Amino acid sequence: MILDGIDGYLARRFGQTSAFGARFDMETDAATVLMLCLLAFLTGQAGAWVLLSGLMRYLFIIGGRIWPGLTMPLAKSKRRQVICVIQIAVLILALAPVTPPGMAAMICLAGLLLLGYSFAVDTIWLVTNRAGLESEAVR
Repeated sequence: MILDGIDGYLARRFGQTSAFGARFDMETDAATVLMLCLLAFLTGQAGAWVLLSGLMRYLFIIGGRIWPGLTMPLAKSKRRQVICVIQIAVLILALAPVTPPGMAAMICLAGLLLLGYSFAVDTIWLVTNRAGLESEAVR
């Protein structure tokens, strides 16, 4: 998790950022969250509902196939970055041997609610600003 932050910092610092790198980072973060959620479920630290955290990115992509307005670009967001880091930290904490299953489930639920909030904010923004975004994309 720390190295994920360091590589982004170094890429920005030395002007080595790219659209591919940003997308690759986002997709590896999503895959990491899904795997951590699967581990939390399989180890009994949380119920099957924890998989919603790991599937949220993929459900958003499916939503974009159904409602193309969800595929419009979003501005960079510190909120998204911070919540992603929190979500990964929450799942790592839930998987720590010292964390009892009841506490792990509560921690995972808090992470799920926070992640759900972040996706809801972006979804609502895309839906309410769709017409303006589409007209900009046409130009």
